[in-house]
Amino acid sequence: MRKLLMTATLLMLTIGPAAIAQNSPAKRQEPLPAPVGHRQPRADQVPQGNSATTEAEKKEDAELDRKIKSICRGC
Repeated sequence: MRKLLMTATLLMLTIGPAAIAQNSPAKRQEPLPAPVGHRQPRADQVPQGNSATTEAEKKEDAELDRKIKSICRGC
C-alpha cells in the first residue's frame, strides 16, 4: 500500500505541473491560419451581385420541382 501511495505521489509531482501549464491564460487561443493554397476567400474578395443563373438552369429547376411534387404528395 505504501509503495502505491509513493508511486502515485511521485507521478502527480512529475505530471501535475505540465497539466496545470496547459490551462495557462497567458497564451491567446487563436485559430491557426490555413496553409498556403488552402485559403478561403474573405467577403471582400467575393464579387457582389446576383448569381448567374441561366435560362436553361431555371427551366431544369422548374421541371425538377414539378417532378418532385408528384413524388411527394403530402409535403
